[in-house]
Amino acid sequence: MLEELKRLLIEELNLEDFNPEDIDVNEPLFGGGLGLDSIDALELAIIIEKKYGIKIKSGDENNERIFSSLAALAAHIEANRSK
Repeated sequence: MLEELKRLLIEELNLEDFNPEDIDVNEPLFGGGLGLDSIDALELAIIIEKKYGIKIKSGDENNERIFSSLAALAAHIEANRSK
């Protein structure tokens, strides 16, 4: 799951300067080394919904935890993905 998410981030958010091995799964997604911003968060939520069937709503109190790191996002997807 983590490697798949790394590739998704790179491809879908146009992070061509990064390789999957460059992404620390425990590093913050926002305000960290990847330089993601609120627009990227929206795009990422749409990608997660399309690929995994998980709706992440704007303003949800859990979003900060869900998007805290790639590891946290992967855990959320695993726990909530459509079977």
